[in-house]
Amino acid sequence: MEYRRMGQSGLKVSEVCLGAMTFGHGTEQDEATRMVDLAFEAGVNFFDTANTYGGGASETMLGNALKGRRQDAVVATKFSNPTGPRPNDSGMSRAHIMNAIEDSLRRLQTDYVDIYYIHHVDIQTPLDEMLRAMDDLVRQGKVRYTACSNYEAWRLMEALWISESKDWARFICYQPQYSLVVRDIEEEIIPVCQLKGLGVVIWSPLAGGFLTGKYKPGQRSAEGARSEEGWAYPERYFAANADESLAALLDVAKELGRSPAQVAVRWALDQPAITSAIIGARTVAQARDNLLAGGWRLPQDALDRLNEVSALPMRYPKSMEWNMHERRNSAVKMPSLSQ
Repeated sequence: MEYRRMGQSGLKVSEVCLGAMTFGHGTEQDEATRMVDLAFEAGVNFFDTANTYGGGASETMLGNALKGRRQDAVVATKFSNPTGPRPNDSGMSRAHIMNAIEDSLRRLQTDYVDIYYIHHVDIQTPLDEMLRAMDDLVRQGKVRYTACSNYEAWRLMEALWISESKDWARFICYQPQYSLVVRDIEEEIIPVCQLKGLGVVIWSPLAGGFLTGKYKPGQRSAEGARSEEGWAYPERYFAANADESLAALLDVAKELGRSPAQVAVRWALDQPAITSAIIGARTVAQARDNLLAGGWRLPQDALDRLNEVSALPMRYPKSMEWNMHERRNSAVKMPSLSQ
């Protein structure tokens, strides 16, 4: 397993992160504990959950599974989604944040969270309010690093500017959706993260199971899968060339003697700026297969094939401006260049 620095910090995390979204939603405690055991055996030190996964059961089950080895784990959790029916039971207000962290710490059976994400955009609360509250949690020792998920590029830049100008704790990383069939972040988000030195921890590198091999090109539903249940299946985000990408993935996986899931996760990890990929599973068998995405590299020809087939068309303004440097260079006429 490879370990990578999280952005500009000194924190090191495994390139594969075990996601606990299924804990309490299809995965019971004994199976969850076996998954965590297996992850540690594979060299994973990074675990991801959220306070509303499984109605809070995910944090509880992960906390149970980490008993006696908390210091061996980098634990990330999130806040924002509704945790109750009251007006302040959601969002990124100071009131909600201070309640949410205490509930998460209790369920996780720990006195600190390594990475604390704002899970979604809250347009009803000023960024300053959220960032100051998170800075307080860092100073109190309840949170070691702050982060965000699903923010637009402009909102991410604004949050970073506020934190830097006020000397508050700054986001260490960003968590977006990213896979062979959902590459939108390459347009704006990835350049921001590279410019500002943020780690990138991706969710759904298997596109909700679409890239695991259980689907064939043209299929959008599989028996007993998330697609059939209508749960956490991101079909609406798939690119128009998703079927071509899936077909290429299946071919490459067969040629390499790897499962499609391993190749799909490995492809994501071999992209620029990606720090870690969150893999989720309902069973130990699924987790074991996914964990084998760590510790190797795609051959360059396979990487090139997958990059090319899954590439998205450029959007404005990049589609207009990407080669303007060539126009500028070609306009230079100097006598010395003609000799």
